[in-house]
Amino acid sequence: MTATPDVTYTFVEESFSSHGVRCAARVYRPTTGGSACPVVVMAHGFGSVRALRLYAYAERFAAAGYVVVVFDYRGFGDSEGEPRQVLSIRRQHEDWRAALAYARALDDVDPRKVVAWGTSFAGGHVISLAGQGEPLAAIVAQVPHVSGPAAVRSTGLKAALKVSVLGVVDLVGSWLGRAPMLVDSVNDPGRVGMMTSPDARPGMLALIRESGLTDGDYPQTVAARIALSIGTYSPKRWAARIQCPALVQIVTHDTITPRPVAEAAAAKIPRSTVKVYEGGHFDPYVDPLFETVVADQLEFLTRNVAPIPA
Repeated sequence: MTATPDVTYTFVEESFSSHGVRCAARVYRPTTGGSACPVVVMAHGFGSVRALRLYAYAERFAAAGYVVVVFDYRGFGDSEGEPRQVLSIRRQHEDWRAALAYARALDDVDPRKVVAWGTSFAGGHVISLAGQGEPLAAIVAQVPHVSGPAAVRSTGLKAALKVSVLGVVDLVGSWLGRAPMLVDSVNDPGRVGMMTSPDARPGMLALIRESGLTDGDYPQTVAARIALSIGTYSPKRWAARIQCPALVQIVTHDTITPRPVAEAAAAKIPRSTVKVYEGGHFDPYVDPLFETVVADQLEFLTRNVAPIPA
């Protein structure tokens, strides 16, 4: 177990099983918390891993009195699972449900106070899960993916066609037992990648740098077949069914999830709190915007899922 000096939490590397595969989970525990703390379960966005700045959020939540579970999906990051880098929406939903069940069963957690925190693609996942009836005390959806067609339009027709052709080749190859055909998760405009907006590659490099990692520590690729699924994945269809409080955080110049689309989806959530910030899709993870974004998350959690006083 590791403790960071001058803060009131510890963390330990643990794991849980999702359909028989070990998923890596870092569990933060407040040292001043009670015996039944609320828990925040966290996972990253499209093709990303927990080490890319999610720990920075987790530290703030743990210091405020929350247990935090930060996990990697099967086949990504520090989790097991083969083949690697195959992004499946269905499987990631399964991993989320396994992570939430694991969090509820922790000895020091109040199972009635479970929060699902997702960013970007995972922001869409927590909206979907909450709308499908997963029992949650609250959700936090940071720059969430809410509309498949909007995501395809933001990519651009030419870029979308490029990856779709590769997606077909990869899918057929999977039926024939071939290894996944990997494409870059982010790339520069005009090059092949799942996200090729002008801010995508610089934004990812900023996350890597601020996380204390190097460009080669984790693969930044996904199996091309996911390109065939993005256009039909629209979590906004579940928004009106969400019963718990929801914080939806939107940025003004989001080329991945455009602001009007995100605001329209958030407006359908009955108990939503919407915050809008100046910046691009990758700005909430790093300073200077990070401090404001995480402060708003803590304020939302304090209002809706307050820790039990020690």
